[in-house]
Amino acid sequence: MCHTCQVSINEISRPVCILGLGLIGGSLLRALIDEGVIAYGFNRSPSAARAAAKEGYDVSDNLIETLTRAEADNALIVLATPMPAIDSLLETINEHAPSCGFTDVVSVKGEVYDLVRARNMQARYVGGHPMAGTANSGWEASNPELFRRAVWVVTFDHAADKEDELEEDWISLWVDVVHMATKVGAEVIPARIQQHDAAVARVSHLPHIFAETLAIIGDNGGALALSLAAGSFRDATRVAGSAPSLVRAMCETNSVALLDALDEALSLLNDARANLIQTHPSLEELVDNGYRSRIRFEARSGLNVEQSVSPTPVSNRPVFRLHPGADGWVRQLIQAESLGARIEVLWENGKG
Repeated sequence: MCHTCQVSINEISRPVCILGLGLIGGSLLRALIDEGVIAYGFNRSPSAARAAAKEGYDVSDNLIETLTRAEADNALIVLATPMPAIDSLLETINEHAPSCGFTDVVSVKGEVYDLVRARNMQARYVGGHPMAGTANSGWEASNPELFRRAVWVVTFDHAADKEDELEEDWISLWVDVVHMATKVGAEVIPARIQQHDAAVARVSHLPHIFAETLAIIGDNGGALALSLAAGSFRDATRVAGSAPSLVRAMCETNSVALLDALDEALSLLNDARANLIQTHPSLEELVDNGYRSRIRFEARSGLNVEQSVSPTPVSNRPVFRLHPGADGWVRQLIQAESLGARIEVLWENGKG
């Protein structure tokens, strides 16, 4: 391979076919089209498909026809449906688009990968998870700017398992998934599935549990409490407005990792309670440690950077530039994972 060549880090080598046009899938379709990428989609709801088509997007409510087209195009298929639909979608992809590589946007990767491996589809799959969203759902909530500066996790378990005999087609697929994410403005962070699920349990799924709990506690305070609720309550409970079925699908399918995070949180809360019942109540340790943790998060994510510096400023995460397929590139991915680093890939005409 030529490891001295490089082109733009966001060029996708094939059309993109998106299955499911809710908030994430719909936003991805809009963003890709805005960036000049050939992209089309499927939505099982005829009314939503018509709404998208009326806006000028290439969308169908016929799954078989869409997958047949994807097979003819050698398209990158994106599974953008809730977790419960993934099993049947994989069956249909195997039948009607057996040559296509695919990725997904499901927030829990372990259960998806179990279904992929059960069908021996690992060589066609690269996991993905855009860390973006709102409390709203459906095509009407989609926004092409949703992924700007968001993190998009791209998994590499297949490469870690088969580094010495990794298929060229899989490397090309992995590169296209990375390019798709960067094309729509996201920062790509590589992670293996177990590490991903453990991390999102702490920073995504546990916050949902807390948001639901805080919403209930506030509501139980009655009309006065709800009338007094302001910014801190609004911000802390925002994701409690998410569709309950989506929250359950996220949290219940990641129960093992979520339990570890929840136990740690309960330990901190119990310590806080023990300190509050003392003669001289004190939350000094919790509040000081929480403040320092928040500052570290702001420094890493770039939230403390003035938005006027650049229309789309990047975060302060370290950057790894790598040549997919080169000697040691999987070790680089593991190192990037351990540092939470974003990546850029150097790739030209199918070669790293």
